[in-house]
Amino acid sequence: MTEPLSVLAIAIVCLTTLTLGALGLRLAKGTSDFYVAGRTVTPWRNASAIGGEYLSAASYLGVAGLVYDQGIDMLWMPIGYTIGYLVLLILVAAPLRRSGAYTLPDFAEARLESRALRRGCALLVVGIGWLYLLPQMQGAGLALRHVSGLPTWVGATVLTVIVVLNVAAGGMRSVTLVQSVQYWIKLTAIAVPAFVLLLVWHRSGSPTPQAPASWWEPLTSDEPTPRTLFTTYSTLAALCLGTMGLPHIAVRFYTNPDGVAARRTTVSVLALLSIFYVFPPVYGYLGRAYLDPVDTAGDPSRTVVLALPGAMLSGLDGQLLTALVAAGAFAAFLATASGVAMSVAGAIDQDVLRPLTARLTQGDATPSSSFRLAAMVGVLAPFVTAVTAEPIGISSAVGHAFAIAAATFAPLLILGVWWTRLTAKGAAAGVLVGGTTTSLAAIVSVLDLAPEGWPGALVAAPTAWATPLAVVVAIVASLLTPGSRPRRWARTMTRLHTPEDVLAEAR
Repeated sequence: MTEPLSVLAIAIVCLTTLTLGALGLRLAKGTSDFYVAGRTVTPWRNASAIGGEYLSAASYLGVAGLVYDQGIDMLWMPIGYTIGYLVLLILVAAPLRRSGAYTLPDFAEARLESRALRRGCALLVVGIGWLYLLPQMQGAGLALRHVSGLPTWVGATVLTVIVVLNVAAGGMRSVTLVQSVQYWIKLTAIAVPAFVLLLVWHRSGSPTPQAPASWWEPLTSDEPTPRTLFTTYSTLAALCLGTMGLPHIAVRFYTNPDGVAARRTTVSVLALLSIFYVFPPVYGYLGRAYLDPVDTAGDPSRTVVLALPGAMLSGLDGQLLTALVAAGAFAAFLATASGVAMSVAGAIDQDVLRPLTARLTQGDATPSSSFRLAAMVGVLAPFVTAVTAEPIGISSAVGHAFAIAAATFAPLLILGVWWTRLTAKGAAAGVLVGGTTTSLAAIVSVLDLAPEGWPGALVAAPTAWATPLAVVVAIVASLLTPGSRPRRWARTMTRLHTPEDVLAEAR
Protein backbone atom coordinates (compact mmCIF):
# COMPACT_ATOMS: atom_id res chain seq x y z
CA MET A 1 0.00 0.00 0.00
CA THR A 2 1.37 3.38 -1.00
CA GLU A 3 1.91 5.91 1.79
CA PRO A 4 2.20 9.36 0.13
CA LEU A 5 3.39 11.12 3.27
CA SER A 6 6.27 8.66 3.69
CA VAL A 7 7.27 9.03 0.05
CA LEU A 8 7.18 12.81 0.45
CA ALA A 9 9.33 12.63 3.60
CA ILE A 10 11.93 10.50 1.82
CA ALA A 11 11.91 12.94 -1.11
CA ILE A 12 12.54 15.86 1.28
CA VAL A 13 15.51 14.01 2.84
CA CYS A 14 16.93 13.32 -0.63
CA LEU A 15 16.48 16.95 -1.69
CA THR A 16 18.12 18.18 1.52
CA THR A 17 21.05 15.85 0.92
CA LEU A 18 21.55 17.11 -2.63
CA THR A 19 21.34 20.75 -1.48
CA LEU A 20 23.98 20.22 1.19
CA GLY A 21 26.16 18.42 -1.33
CA ALA A 22 25.91 21.36 -3.72
CA LEU A 23 27.00 23.70 -0.92
CA GLY A 24 29.99 21.45 -0.28
CA LEU A 25 30.94 21.74 -3.95
CA ARG A 26 31.28 25.50 -3.55
CA LEU A 27 33.58 25.04 -0.55
CA ALA A 28 35.87 22.31 -1.98
CA LYS A 29 38.88 23.85 -3.66
CA GLY A 30 41.76 21.37 -3.55
CA THR A 31 42.99 17.91 -2.65
CA SER A 32 42.84 18.54 1.10
CA ASP A 33 39.21 19.65 0.82
CA PHE A 34 38.26 16.56 -1.15
CA TYR A 35 39.91 14.07 1.21
CA VAL A 36 39.83 15.65 4.69
CA ALA A 37 37.69 18.82 4.40
CA GLY A 38 40.79 20.98 4.73
CA ARG A 39 41.44 19.56 8.24
CA THR A 40 39.27 22.35 9.68
CA VAL A 41 36.20 20.49 10.97
CA THR A 42 35.39 21.42 14.58
CA PRO A 43 34.96 18.62 17.17
CA TRP A 44 31.19 19.06 17.59
CA ARG A 45 30.47 19.20 13.86
CA ASN A 46 32.77 16.26 13.26
CA ALA A 47 31.08 14.30 16.05
CA SER A 48 27.69 14.96 14.44
CA ALA A 49 29.08 13.82 11.09
CA ILE A 50 30.53 10.66 12.62
CA GLY A 51 27.23 9.98 14.34
CA GLY A 52 25.42 10.44 11.04
CA GLU A 53 27.86 8.13 9.30
CA TYR A 54 28.16 5.46 11.98
CA LEU A 55 24.44 5.07 12.68
CA SER A 56 23.72 3.00 9.61
CA ALA A 57 20.83 0.73 8.72
CA ALA A 58 22.22 -1.78 11.22
CA SER A 59 21.70 0.76 14.02
CA TYR A 60 18.50 2.45 12.85
CA LEU A 61 16.66 -0.71 11.79
CA GLY A 62 18.84 -3.64 12.80
CA VAL A 63 19.05 -3.13 16.58
CA ALA A 64 15.27 -2.89 16.91
CA GLY A 65 14.87 -5.96 14.72
CA LEU A 66 17.35 -7.96 16.78
CA VAL A 67 15.67 -7.02 20.05
CA TYR A 68 12.29 -7.94 18.56
CA ASP A 69 13.52 -11.23 17.16
CA GLN A 70 16.01 -12.51 19.73
CA GLY A 71 15.20 -10.76 22.97
CA ILE A 72 16.57 -8.34 25.51
CA ASP A 73 20.07 -9.81 25.45
CA MET A 74 20.50 -8.04 22.09
CA LEU A 75 20.80 -4.81 24.10
CA TRP A 76 24.54 -5.47 24.20
CA MET A 77 24.67 -4.60 20.48
CA PRO A 78 24.33 -0.81 20.97
CA ILE A 79 26.68 -1.07 23.95
CA GLY A 80 29.29 -2.70 21.73
CA TYR A 81 28.81 -0.12 18.98
CA THR A 82 29.34 2.71 21.48
CA ILE A 83 32.25 1.23 23.42
CA GLY A 84 34.15 0.94 20.17
CA TYR A 85 34.65 4.70 20.26
CA LEU A 86 35.96 4.56 23.80
CA VAL A 87 38.59 2.05 22.66
CA LEU A 88 39.40 4.26 19.70
CA LEU A 89 39.70 7.31 21.96
CA ILE A 90 42.11 5.62 24.34
CA LEU A 91 44.33 3.88 21.81
CA VAL A 92 44.60 5.64 18.47
CA ALA A 93 42.47 8.79 18.00
CA ALA A 94 45.12 11.47 18.59
CA PRO A 95 48.12 9.59 17.10
CA LEU A 96 46.07 8.79 14.02
CA ARG A 97 45.38 12.48 13.49
CA ARG A 98 49.03 13.43 14.12
CA SER A 99 50.19 10.95 11.47
CA GLY A 100 49.27 13.50 8.79
CA ALA A 101 47.84 10.77 6.56
CA TYR A 102 44.65 11.06 4.51
CA THR A 103 43.51 7.43 4.67
CA LEU A 104 44.35 4.11 6.36
CA PRO A 105 46.55 3.05 3.42
CA ASP A 106 48.35 6.39 3.81
CA PHE A 107 48.97 5.63 7.48
CA ALA A 108 50.27 2.14 6.66
CA GLU A 109 52.78 3.54 4.18
CA ALA A 110 53.81 6.46 6.39
CA ARG A 111 54.38 4.24 9.43
CA LEU A 112 55.97 1.20 7.74
CA GLU A 113 57.35 2.67 4.50
CA SER A 114 55.95 -0.11 2.32
CA ARG A 115 54.12 0.40 -0.97
CA ALA A 116 53.08 -3.26 -1.05
CA LEU A 117 51.43 -2.97 2.37
CA ARG A 118 49.69 0.19 1.22
CA ARG A 119 48.22 -1.57 -1.81
CA GLY A 120 47.00 -4.44 0.37
CA CYS A 121 45.34 -1.99 2.75
CA ALA A 122 43.70 -0.19 -0.17
CA LEU A 123 42.26 -3.51 -1.34
CA LEU A 124 40.90 -4.11 2.16
CA VAL A 125 39.32 -0.65 2.26
CA VAL A 126 37.47 -1.38 -0.97
CA GLY A 127 36.37 -4.84 0.19
CA ILE A 128 35.09 -3.65 3.59
CA GLY A 129 33.44 -0.69 1.90
CA TRP A 130 31.57 -2.87 -0.58
CA LEU A 131 30.43 -5.20 2.19
CA TYR A 132 29.11 -2.15 4.07
CA LEU A 133 27.51 -0.51 1.02
CA LEU A 134 25.54 -3.56 -0.07
CA PRO A 135 23.06 -3.67 2.86
CA GLN A 136 22.63 0.13 2.71
CA MET A 137 21.54 -0.10 -0.93
CA GLN A 138 19.32 -3.11 -0.37
CA GLY A 139 17.85 -1.53 2.75
CA ALA A 140 17.03 1.66 0.84
CA GLY A 141 15.22 -0.39 -1.78
CA LEU A 142 13.24 -2.30 0.85
CA ALA A 143 12.35 0.85 2.79
CA LEU A 144 11.06 2.63 -0.31
CA ARG A 145 9.12 -0.47 -1.35
CA HIS A 146 7.55 -0.65 2.11
CA VAL A 147 6.03 2.83 1.78
CA SER A 148 5.48 3.07 -1.98
CA GLY A 149 5.20 -0.42 -3.44
CA LEU A 150 7.96 0.35 -5.96
CA PRO A 151 10.47 -2.36 -6.91
CA THR A 152 13.51 -2.57 -4.65
CA TRP A 153 15.88 -1.52 -7.43
CA VAL A 154 14.30 1.96 -7.45
CA GLY A 155 15.36 2.76 -3.89
CA ALA A 156 18.85 1.34 -4.48
CA THR A 157 19.19 3.46 -7.62
CA VAL A 158 18.02 6.65 -5.91
CA LEU A 159 20.48 6.09 -3.06
CA THR A 160 23.39 5.36 -5.41
CA VAL A 161 22.79 8.38 -7.63
CA ILE A 162 22.54 10.81 -4.70
CA VAL A 163 25.64 9.38 -3.00
CA VAL A 164 27.72 9.56 -6.19
CA LEU A 165 26.62 13.14 -6.87
CA ASN A 166 27.52 14.27 -3.35
CA VAL A 167 30.84 12.45 -3.08
CA ALA A 168 31.93 13.38 -6.60
CA ALA A 169 30.85 16.99 -6.19
CA GLY A 170 32.63 18.13 -3.07
CA GLY A 171 34.32 15.10 -1.54
CA MET A 172 34.70 15.28 2.23
CA ARG A 173 33.38 18.85 2.31
CA SER A 174 30.02 17.71 0.95
CA VAL A 175 29.97 14.48 2.93
CA THR A 176 30.67 16.28 6.23
CA LEU A 177 27.81 18.72 5.73
CA VAL A 178 25.43 15.93 4.75
CA GLN A 179 26.32 13.63 7.63
CA SER A 180 26.32 16.27 10.37
CA VAL A 181 22.78 17.33 9.45
CA GLN A 182 21.54 13.80 8.95
CA TYR A 183 22.53 12.72 12.46
CA TRP A 184 19.99 15.17 13.86
CA ILE A 185 17.43 14.10 11.28
CA LYS A 186 17.87 10.47 12.36
CA LEU A 187 17.76 11.29 16.06
CA THR A 188 14.56 13.28 15.62
CA ALA A 189 13.02 10.66 13.35
CA ILE A 190 13.56 7.82 15.80
CA ALA A 191 13.10 9.68 19.11
CA VAL A 192 9.86 11.60 18.49
CA PRO A 193 7.87 8.52 17.34
CA ALA A 194 9.35 6.50 20.22
CA PHE A 195 8.02 8.99 22.80
CA VAL A 196 4.62 9.10 21.10
CA LEU A 197 4.37 5.32 20.86
CA LEU A 198 5.37 4.89 24.51
CA LEU A 199 2.60 7.31 25.46
CA VAL A 200 0.10 5.36 23.33
CA TRP A 201 1.29 2.10 24.90
CA HIS A 202 0.86 3.52 28.40
CA ARG A 203 -2.61 4.90 27.71
CA SER A 204 -3.74 1.60 26.19
CA GLY A 205 -3.00 -0.23 29.43
CA SER A 206 0.66 -1.11 28.85
CA PRO A 207 0.07 -4.50 27.20
CA THR A 208 2.83 -7.00 27.93
CA PRO A 209 4.97 -8.09 24.96
CA GLN A 210 4.13 -11.60 23.80
CA ALA A 211 7.33 -13.63 23.57
CA PRO A 212 8.71 -17.02 24.59
CA ALA A 213 10.61 -17.39 27.85
CA SER A 214 13.98 -17.36 26.07
CA TRP A 215 13.20 -13.84 24.78
CA TRP A 216 13.29 -12.51 28.33
CA GLU A 217 16.38 -14.38 29.53
CA PRO A 218 19.87 -13.27 28.44
CA LEU A 219 22.13 -15.77 26.68
CA THR A 220 19.44 -18.36 26.08
CA SER A 221 18.74 -19.99 22.76
CA ASP A 222 18.36 -23.40 21.18
CA GLU A 223 22.14 -23.77 21.23
CA PRO A 224 24.18 -24.86 24.27
CA THR A 225 25.05 -21.89 26.47
CA PRO A 226 28.85 -21.98 25.94
CA ARG A 227 28.48 -21.40 22.21
CA THR A 228 25.96 -18.62 22.80
CA LEU A 229 28.32 -16.97 25.27
CA PHE A 230 31.23 -17.29 22.84
CA THR A 231 29.24 -15.72 20.02
CA THR A 232 28.22 -12.84 22.26
CA TYR A 233 31.74 -12.01 23.40
CA SER A 234 33.19 -12.48 19.93
CA THR A 235 30.64 -10.13 18.41
CA LEU A 236 31.31 -7.58 21.15
CA ALA A 237 35.02 -7.80 20.36
CA ALA A 238 34.25 -7.21 16.69
CA LEU A 239 32.21 -4.10 17.51
CA CYS A 240 34.82 -2.73 19.93
CA LEU A 241 37.89 -3.33 17.77
CA GLY A 242 36.21 -3.11 14.38
CA THR A 243 35.16 0.49 14.96
CA MET A 244 38.73 1.75 14.86
CA GLY A 245 39.41 -0.33 11.76
CA LEU A 246 36.44 0.81 9.66
CA PRO A 247 37.95 2.96 6.89
CA HIS A 248 35.03 5.39 6.72
CA ILE A 249 35.28 5.98 10.49
CA ALA A 250 39.04 6.34 10.72
CA VAL A 251 39.20 8.86 7.87
CA ARG A 252 37.00 11.30 9.79
CA PHE A 253 39.73 11.84 12.41
CA TYR A 254 41.99 13.19 9.69
CA THR A 255 39.52 16.09 9.26
CA ASN A 256 40.21 17.50 12.75
CA PRO A 257 42.69 20.35 13.10
CA ASP A 258 44.87 18.47 15.62
CA GLY A 259 45.07 15.53 18.03
CA VAL A 260 43.33 17.39 20.86
CA ALA A 261 40.36 18.06 18.58
CA ALA A 262 40.35 14.38 17.60
CA ARG A 263 40.01 13.37 21.26
CA ARG A 264 37.26 15.93 21.87
CA THR A 265 35.48 14.66 18.79
CA THR A 266 35.52 11.11 20.13
CA VAL A 267 34.13 12.16 23.52
CA SER A 268 31.33 14.03 21.76
CA VAL A 269 30.61 10.98 19.60
CA LEU A 270 30.20 8.84 22.71
CA ALA A 271 27.56 11.26 24.00
CA LEU A 272 25.68 11.42 20.69
CA LEU A 273 25.67 7.65 20.20
CA SER A 274 24.53 7.05 23.76
CA ILE A 275 21.53 9.33 23.24
CA PHE A 276 20.55 7.66 19.96
CA TYR A 277 20.82 4.05 21.14
CA VAL A 278 18.23 4.61 23.87
CA PHE A 279 15.46 4.47 21.26
CA PRO A 280 15.86 1.46 18.87
CA PRO A 281 15.23 -1.10 21.66
CA VAL A 282 11.91 0.65 22.37
CA TYR A 283 10.68 -0.36 18.92
CA GLY A 284 11.79 -3.96 19.43
CA TYR A 285 10.03 -4.14 22.81
CA LEU A 286 6.77 -2.56 21.64
CA GLY A 287 6.85 -4.63 18.46
CA ARG A 288 6.33 -7.75 20.57
CA ALA A 289 3.11 -6.24 21.90
CA TYR A 290 1.61 -4.89 18.68
CA LEU A 291 3.09 -6.54 15.57
CA ASP A 292 1.95 -9.79 14.00
CA PRO A 293 4.96 -12.15 13.71
CA VAL A 294 3.74 -13.12 10.23
CA ASP A 295 4.28 -9.54 9.03
CA THR A 296 7.89 -9.58 10.22
CA ALA A 297 8.81 -13.04 8.96
CA GLY A 298 12.28 -13.38 7.49
CA ASP A 299 14.46 -10.48 8.59
CA PRO A 300 12.55 -8.30 11.07
CA SER A 301 15.31 -5.69 10.97
CA ARG A 302 13.80 -4.51 7.69
CA THR A 303 10.26 -3.97 8.95
CA VAL A 304 9.84 -3.49 12.73
CA VAL A 305 10.68 0.24 12.94
CA LEU A 306 8.72 1.04 9.78
CA ALA A 307 5.69 -1.10 10.62
CA LEU A 308 5.20 -0.27 14.30
CA PRO A 309 3.69 3.27 14.03
CA GLY A 310 0.96 2.09 11.66
CA ALA A 311 0.21 -0.88 13.88
CA MET A 312 -0.24 1.26 17.00
CA LEU A 313 -1.94 4.30 15.49
CA SER A 314 -4.51 4.42 12.72
CA GLY A 315 -5.30 7.24 10.34
CA LEU A 316 -3.25 10.37 9.85
CA ASP A 317 -1.34 10.06 13.13
CA GLY A 318 0.08 6.68 12.17
CA GLN A 319 0.92 7.90 8.68
CA LEU A 320 2.79 10.92 10.01
CA LEU A 321 4.89 8.84 12.39
CA THR A 322 5.58 6.28 9.66
CA ALA A 323 6.68 9.10 7.37
CA LEU A 324 9.04 10.38 10.04
CA VAL A 325 10.72 7.01 10.70
CA ALA A 326 10.91 6.33 6.94
CA ALA A 327 12.69 9.65 6.43
CA GLY A 328 15.12 8.76 9.22
CA ALA A 329 15.76 5.35 7.71
CA PHE A 330 16.59 6.84 4.34
CA ALA A 331 18.81 9.44 6.02
CA ALA A 332 20.65 6.56 7.69
CA PHE A 333 21.20 4.86 4.34
CA LEU A 334 22.38 8.08 2.69
CA ALA A 335 24.72 9.21 5.47
CA THR A 336 26.47 5.87 5.90
CA ALA A 337 26.65 5.14 2.18
CA SER A 338 28.17 8.59 1.58
CA GLY A 339 30.94 8.01 4.12
CA VAL A 340 31.70 4.50 2.90
CA ALA A 341 31.69 5.61 -0.74
CA MET A 342 34.08 8.41 0.25
CA SER A 343 36.60 5.97 1.73
CA VAL A 344 36.28 3.56 -1.20
CA ALA A 345 36.69 6.38 -3.70
CA GLY A 346 39.77 7.66 -1.87
CA ALA A 347 41.44 4.24 -2.01
CA ILE A 348 40.63 3.70 -5.69
CA ASP A 349 41.69 7.23 -6.58
CA GLN A 350 45.02 7.29 -4.74
CA ASP A 351 46.15 3.74 -5.46
CA VAL A 352 44.65 2.94 -8.86
CA LEU A 353 43.23 5.77 -10.94
CA ARG A 354 45.52 8.67 -10.14
CA PRO A 355 48.78 6.78 -10.74
CA LEU A 356 47.34 5.38 -13.98
CA THR A 357 45.96 8.75 -15.11
CA ALA A 358 49.23 10.49 -14.28
CA ARG A 359 51.14 8.05 -16.49
CA LEU A 360 48.70 8.46 -19.36
CA THR A 361 48.52 12.27 -19.16
CA GLN A 362 52.10 13.00 -18.09
CA GLY A 363 50.88 14.22 -14.69
CA ASP A 364 48.35 16.78 -16.00
CA ALA A 365 45.26 15.20 -14.40
CA THR A 366 43.77 17.04 -11.45
CA PRO A 367 43.08 15.17 -8.19
CA SER A 368 39.40 16.10 -8.30
CA SER A 369 38.86 14.60 -11.76
CA SER A 370 40.29 11.20 -10.83
CA PHE A 371 38.47 11.30 -7.49
CA ARG A 372 35.12 11.86 -9.18
CA LEU A 373 35.73 8.95 -11.50
CA ALA A 374 36.72 6.82 -8.51
CA ALA A 375 33.46 7.72 -6.76
CA MET A 376 31.46 6.35 -9.69
CA VAL A 377 33.60 3.23 -10.05
CA GLY A 378 33.56 2.56 -6.30
CA VAL A 379 29.80 2.11 -5.98
CA LEU A 380 29.29 0.12 -9.17
CA ALA A 381 29.95 -3.39 -7.83
CA PRO A 382 27.76 -3.15 -4.70
CA PHE A 383 24.99 -1.48 -6.71
CA VAL A 384 24.89 -4.26 -9.29
CA THR A 385 24.89 -6.85 -6.52
CA ALA A 386 22.16 -5.00 -4.61
CA VAL A 387 19.74 -4.97 -7.54
CA THR A 388 20.43 -8.52 -8.73
CA ALA A 389 21.07 -10.60 -5.60
CA GLU A 390 18.73 -11.75 -2.87
CA PRO A 391 18.66 -9.39 0.14
CA ILE A 392 21.05 -10.31 2.92
CA GLY A 393 20.58 -9.58 6.61
CA ILE A 394 21.56 -5.99 7.42
CA SER A 395 23.07 -6.85 10.78
CA SER A 396 24.85 -9.93 9.39
CA ALA A 397 26.61 -8.07 6.58
CA VAL A 398 27.66 -5.17 8.78
CA GLY A 399 28.78 -7.61 11.48
CA HIS A 400 31.15 -9.32 9.05
CA ALA A 401 32.52 -5.92 7.98
CA PHE A 402 33.30 -5.18 11.63
CA ALA A 403 34.93 -8.60 12.03
CA ILE A 404 37.21 -8.08 9.01
CA ALA A 405 38.18 -4.60 10.20
CA ALA A 406 38.85 -5.91 13.72
CA ALA A 407 41.21 -8.60 12.46
CA THR A 408 43.12 -6.42 9.98
CA PHE A 409 43.19 -2.67 10.55
CA ALA A 410 42.77 -2.78 14.33
CA PRO A 411 45.99 -4.80 14.90
CA LEU A 412 47.78 -2.67 12.30
CA LEU A 413 46.76 0.56 14.02
CA ILE A 414 47.37 -0.57 17.60
CA LEU A 415 50.76 -2.14 16.90
CA GLY A 416 51.70 0.62 14.48
CA VAL A 417 50.98 3.31 17.07
CA TRP A 418 52.36 1.59 20.19
CA TRP A 419 54.99 -1.02 19.21
CA THR A 420 58.26 0.31 17.88
CA ARG A 421 59.52 -3.06 16.58
CA LEU A 422 56.71 -3.61 14.10
CA THR A 423 58.08 -4.28 10.61
CA ALA A 424 56.51 -3.99 7.19
CA LYS A 425 56.63 -7.75 6.62
CA GLY A 426 55.22 -8.43 10.09
CA ALA A 427 52.34 -6.02 9.55
CA ALA A 428 51.64 -7.47 6.11
CA ALA A 429 51.60 -11.01 7.50
CA GLY A 430 49.16 -10.03 10.26
CA VAL A 431 46.85 -8.20 7.88
CA LEU A 432 46.95 -11.12 5.43
CA VAL A 433 46.10 -13.72 8.07
CA GLY A 434 43.38 -11.61 9.67
CA GLY A 435 41.84 -10.64 6.35
CA THR A 436 41.92 -14.13 4.89
CA THR A 437 40.38 -15.87 7.90
CA THR A 438 37.56 -13.37 8.45
CA SER A 439 36.80 -13.03 4.73
CA LEU A 440 36.49 -16.80 4.35
CA ALA A 441 34.27 -16.89 7.43
CA ALA A 442 32.05 -14.17 5.93
CA ILE A 443 31.74 -16.04 2.62
CA VAL A 444 30.87 -19.32 4.32
CA SER A 445 28.35 -17.59 6.57
CA VAL A 446 26.66 -15.58 3.80
CA LEU A 447 26.38 -18.68 1.60
CA ASP A 448 24.90 -20.56 4.59
CA LEU A 449 27.57 -23.26 4.40
CA ALA A 450 28.59 -23.12 8.05
CA PRO A 451 28.53 -26.50 9.85
CA GLU A 452 26.62 -27.17 13.04
CA GLY A 453 28.00 -26.90 16.56
CA TRP A 454 31.24 -25.24 17.56
CA PRO A 455 32.65 -24.99 14.00
CA GLY A 456 29.58 -23.03 12.96
CA ALA A 457 29.93 -20.70 15.95
CA LEU A 458 33.60 -20.07 15.12
CA VAL A 459 32.65 -19.17 11.54
CA ALA A 460 29.69 -17.00 12.49
CA ALA A 461 31.73 -14.92 14.98
CA PRO A 462 35.44 -15.17 14.05
CA THR A 463 36.80 -12.08 15.83
CA ALA A 464 37.57 -13.82 19.13
CA TRP A 465 40.11 -16.10 17.46
CA ALA A 466 41.03 -14.34 14.19
CA THR A 467 42.14 -11.04 15.77
CA PRO A 468 44.49 -12.59 18.38
CA LEU A 469 45.86 -14.83 15.63
CA ALA A 470 46.58 -11.80 13.44
CA VAL A 471 48.31 -9.99 16.33
CA VAL A 472 50.48 -13.01 17.16
CA VAL A 473 51.43 -13.49 13.51
CA ALA A 474 52.33 -9.80 13.15
CA ILE A 475 54.51 -9.86 16.28
CA VAL A 476 56.29 -13.13 15.45
CA ALA A 477 56.84 -12.14 11.82
CA SER A 478 58.21 -8.76 12.91
CA LEU A 479 60.66 -10.37 15.31
CA LEU A 480 61.80 -12.73 12.53
CA THR A 481 62.23 -9.93 9.96
CA PRO A 482 64.05 -7.07 11.72
CA GLY A 483 65.56 -6.06 8.39
CA SER A 484 62.19 -4.78 7.14
CA ARG A 485 61.82 -2.36 10.04
CA PRO A 486 61.23 1.11 8.58
CA ARG A 487 64.32 3.30 8.56
CA ARG A 488 62.55 6.39 9.92
CA TRP A 489 60.56 4.60 12.60
CA ALA A 490 61.88 6.79 15.45
CA ARG A 491 60.90 10.00 13.69
CA THR A 492 57.46 8.62 12.85
CA MET A 493 56.79 7.43 16.40
CA THR A 494 57.85 10.82 17.77
CA ARG A 495 55.37 12.54 15.47
CA LEU A 496 52.57 10.17 16.50
CA HIS A 497 53.04 10.70 20.24
CA THR A 498 54.20 14.30 20.61
CA PRO A 499 51.36 16.78 21.29
CA GLU A 500 51.02 19.58 18.76
CA ASP A 501 51.67 22.35 21.27
CA VAL A 502 55.01 20.76 22.22
CA LEU A 503 56.01 20.59 18.55
CA ALA A 504 54.98 24.21 18.07
CA GLU A 505 57.15 25.33 21.00
CA ALA A 506 60.08 23.30 19.65
CA ARG A 507 59.86 25.12 16.36
